[in-house]
Amino acid sequence: MWHARPLRETQVNRITIWKIATRYFRGKGTANAVPLLSRISMAAIAVCSAAMVVVFSVFNGFDAFVKDNYKAFCPELKISVVRGKFFPASVIGIDEIKKIDGVQYVSPVIEDNALAGDGDDLTGSAKQQKVVVVKGVQNSYFKVNSLANYIIEGVDTVSEGSMNTAILGVGVADALRSGVENAFNYVMLYYANPEIVNPESDPLNALQSLKLHPAGIFNVDEEFDDKYVIAPIAQVQELFHAQGKYSSIELKVDSTKILAIKKQLQQRLGSAYKVEDIGDQNKNLYAMMGGEKWIIYMILLFVLLIASFNMIGALSMLVVGKQKDIAILRAMGATPVLIRQVFLLEGVLWSSTGGVVGIMLGSGVCLLQQHFELVKLKGNFLMSAFPVKLVLADSLLVIVTIICIGFLAAWYPALRAARSSNLNLKSD
Repeated sequence: MWHARPLRETQVNRITIWKIATRYFRGKGTANAVPLLSRISMAAIAVCSAAMVVVFSVFNGFDAFVKDNYKAFCPELKISVVRGKFFPASVIGIDEIKKIDGVQYVSPVIEDNALAGDGDDLTGSAKQQKVVVVKGVQNSYFKVNSLANYIIEGVDTVSEGSMNTAILGVGVADALRSGVENAFNYVMLYYANPEIVNPESDPLNALQSLKLHPAGIFNVDEEFDDKYVIAPIAQVQELFHAQGKYSSIELKVDSTKILAIKKQLQQRLGSAYKVEDIGDQNKNLYAMMGGEKWIIYMILLFVLLIASFNMIGALSMLVVGKQKDIAILRAMGATPVLIRQVFLLEGVLWSSTGGVVGIMLGSGVCLLQQHFELVKLKGNFLMSAFPVKLVLADSLLVIVTIICIGFLAAWYPALRAARSSNLNLKSD
């Protein structure tokens, strides 16, 4: 005959603690203000947790937006020399890199500062001048990154020949008053000739020049728009007197194999070269954004701690109001530990309920913003409304924080309940 397995004492205690705590949570048999105060404390926690979710989501949205913009110029992997500007193309075999499993596209790049000026086709004079960063690329470069998505005028290719073409940042184009519509409009690039030791003795050859027609204009971010000029790599190598040399090799790879490819390339190239992912290329940006998020978290945590004081008061009143229940439990053999755990669980129930409601409310607001763009951005922005991005890890962080605060808020009232003495069963 089958017999039910008897419950262990610890299991009985857990069931007892849960039943008592949930009964107090429902507020049955409580005629004082404790139920009202508990609901107020839960509402305060719900508002704070909803604010956390919304603020984190907006921050994630801006973070993703900025990082996506950086992908227009920052490849998934970048190979460059540790010291110096350029390195011989023969040192790194591009064909060998292409054979590595997970490597999708490879583009050599040569990059350095130069002086840019608008050109007068009749006089050859430069009326407008600006220091820019010239980036010499092959057309495979536009497969390595997402710059093509930010071309607002013209085409996403550069060419060499009778008319060398380039792509300008919108800030550079405005400064030089250049456009893609006029076929006679061009930009002059000037670079110091490294072979001339004393420029004053030979001023005619002191500067190398390159004439380019603007074929496209991009608008990514002010940091890039105000300084970059994209031009054919062969022409730029000639301008820099660096034929057969690169400043970097940029790669687009399988996102699931970035770390493995990075490690393999670093081992193959040695310490004279560095292989950087997007995070390595933008250490300051990533560190700043990570730090800002934790600062926001600490500020909201401080607000949440202030809101939890209401819970401490409500739980203290609950302990006072349940003195008779505590006396009955003690008479039935309940230990101080069991009584303390009842009120600790009560605090966790209050806080977690408010936290779950707040997370649902905050997530709902974020979803509405995602789909309907309720809050618009005014001014000259690349986006029409506040960007939001829900991340599960943020919600988990919020609920864990809420539970911990509920546990801490309930600690003193629970300790007071466990130490209650001179209890009796007489009614007042």
